[in-house]
Amino acid sequence: MEELWRLSAAQIALGIKERAFSATQVADSVLDRVTEKNSELNAITVEFPEQVRAAAVAADDAVANGRELGPLHGVPVTIKENIDVAGQATPNGVPAFADLMASEDAPLVKNLLDAGAIIIGRTNCPEFSMRGTTVNPLRGRTFNPWDPDASPGGSSGGGGAAAAAGFGPLHHGNDIGGSLRFPALANGITTVKPTNNRIPVFNSSAQAERGPLSQVMSVQGVMARDAADLSLATEVMIRPDGRDPLCPPVPWNGPRLDDPIPVAVTKESYGYPIHDDILKMIDQAAEALQDAGYQVVEVATPSIDEPFRDWFRTLITEMKVGLLPQIVEHGSEDIKTTFDYFFQMGEVLELDEFIIDFGDRTRMMRDWNLFLSEFPLVLTPIYMNRLYDWDYDLQSFEACKDFLEASSYSMAINYLGLPAGVIGTGLVEDRPAAVQVIGQRYREDLICEALESIQQRCGRLTDQLWARETS
Repeated sequence: MEELWRLSAAQIALGIKERAFSATQVADSVLDRVTEKNSELNAITVEFPEQVRAAAVAADDAVANGRELGPLHGVPVTIKENIDVAGQATPNGVPAFADLMASEDAPLVKNLLDAGAIIIGRTNCPEFSMRGTTVNPLRGRTFNPWDPDASPGGSSGGGGAAAAAGFGPLHHGNDIGGSLRFPALANGITTVKPTNNRIPVFNSSAQAERGPLSQVMSVQGVMARDAADLSLATEVMIRPDGRDPLCPPVPWNGPRLDDPIPVAVTKESYGYPIHDDILKMIDQAAEALQDAGYQVVEVATPSIDEPFRDWFRTLITEMKVGLLPQIVEHGSEDIKTTFDYFFQMGEVLELDEFIIDFGDRTRMMRDWNLFLSEFPLVLTPIYMNRLYDWDYDLQSFEACKDFLEASSYSMAINYLGLPAGVIGTGLVEDRPAAVQVIGQRYREDLICEALESIQQRCGRLTDQLWARETS
């Protein structure tokens, strides 16, 4: 029973339902693991063990009395500190927002709780959730459990480190350029970034609505150690909510495709010197999919470079209006330096240029939609080099630029509004590395099935991490 923290969400939900163990035992096991490891990682920033145990007792009472159980009944989850949980602060890594209280649960939080999940803590993020690493003046730095000098990813690095460390099976995050997928890469876990607006979002604590570009690029999601858990949790989270008028009522499972499902493979680097070991990992994942019955073909895809460049210049243009004034007023010198680098790298567009560029996004989306009608899944790199240091974006202007260039396969996907999954499959120079699977709009179900096939062949990377504790 002391090893219940190792289990997947599916195993926990089934075990509680069948009374193999109780929700209280699961909660105690996970809380003990947090007590043992979190002080060295700083992944979970806010703990409330008494409330967790009370929720677990209530979950056990529901089982004992034969009440209907949700698909995540008794499953521990964490919520990133940039999404509202009723009665708690939503500081988003900013000291000035430390007392910004939420009056109600965000839609995804409500959906998770309605499914029976138990929130065991809040996870760390960088200031304004706008860096590829996780450190801020309010909560401090989150450490990567594989390597203290490596980044845990960002901006959902607290959740990523928590997943790898064994602080429960499911960890919320969000993604506007890679903030789910970088932590999955960095911590050797897995995630799926859904289609734009797939999961409803609303923060009662928000002082203003997000800009239009952010609304169509920023998405919510979950990180896990087990690829099968992604389907279980994401299907729960996509339930529409009236507070988000942009969330479509699209069912989780799309039409069944004829076998074998074609998978395109690309290693195009757009001039970046992609690491040889990452190329080998793409080959390994391609072989796993081939063995699982997919039709895998290496072909040229529509451009990733063009939407990546447009993602960057349109986003910094919007941020100059909406986010930069808050950073200037409330941000640390570190986040100001990062944004100084961004504005040195990218051109802030005039209004007519912004409108033309944003409009041209539809052409790029059309090109990819047509390609994905022939190849419903595409296997790609996610980060084209060894996992970066925790402060890489501040080491120099050149380092920050290199980080962005190596990340083009991540950031372009947000601009295109496409879903994409990432799974850690091995180590590159002793740090976790991963591959990415892009899919058709609203076909996260196909992506998750492909990630499961890759994990079945390549194994669960966190088992290697935990083996170090006993070696």
